[in-house]
Amino acid sequence: MTSSRATLLGISAILLWSTIVGLMRQVTFYFGPVGGSALVYSAASALLVLTIGFPKVKNFPKGYLYLGTLLFVAYEICLSLSLGFSTSNIQAIQIGLINYLWPSMTLLLAVLLNGQRPKCLMLLGIAISMLGISQVLGQGQGNLWQSMLANLRENPLSYGLAFFGAIIWSLYCVLTKRLAKGCNGITLYFMLTAISLWSGFLLTPQPHLDFTATSIGALCLLACAMGLGYAAWNTGILHGNIRLLATLSYFIPVISSLFSSVWLSQPLGGIFWIGALLVCGGSLVCWVGGEKKRPLKSGQDGS
Repeated sequence: MTSSRATLLGISAILLWSTIVGLMRQVTFYFGPVGGSALVYSAASALLVLTIGFPKVKNFPKGYLYLGTLLFVAYEICLSLSLGFSTSNIQAIQIGLINYLWPSMTLLLAVLLNGQRPKCLMLLGIAISMLGISQVLGQGQGNLWQSMLANLRENPLSYGLAFFGAIIWSLYCVLTKRLAKGCNGITLYFMLTAISLWSGFLLTPQPHLDFTATSIGALCLLACAMGLGYAAWNTGILHGNIRLLATLSYFIPVISSLFSSVWLSQPLGGIFWIGALLVCGGSLVCWVGGEKKRPLKSGQDGS
């Protein structure tokens, strides 16, 4: 496969992932937070088996198998349930934005776990991202801090799950990169996430699964966005332009919010878009702050 084609597949993954928040909100509206999430991960698991195949678990390093499974399943449950338990479309979009704090957190954790001190530019990037979240949650109403706290008190479960999910995914990105040794357990992880969610569905009182043409259509779209998104991203980072894909991935919060706004017919004000851009900008500043300077090779002038 050519590099340009692989890069296009990576870009398609970014676009697919940007639809997850809006589609997950719709799916869980029809099927309930737990049942809807279980259906999504079941369907996405089937797609991953067809596109990537089932991994050879016996070849996995033990640390990657156990720790990777724990972190991945915990994150996916946090993400899906935080969106599922949201009480309005605007809440779901806000929760999706909180989830995208993970790029900045990943860079910070990578530095800290290497025993290094984070650079001032990296800390500035995290501060900018947090300012963006506070703008989104405060909604520009009166005192920013009081408005943000009032918003959080409306649904602490969803907002809390989203925030802890971002931390968990940051840990997954940093730790499994060291432990995986070239292995890809995404299919196994999706299947285990589905099993965990179905267990919760069967063991606790849950609303009836409402199968209609609309709900099934939304379910299929979301399963494709998740399953095909991961498959396309895997090809992109292996054979494509990683630097370009990494840069574009930092704009997922804005693309995701735009899609969710249109899909859910939820208008978003100027304050929200300022906050979303601050989250993206903070991640980029954090990324620049974490870049290592490469020594010039012979014959290079650095221009």
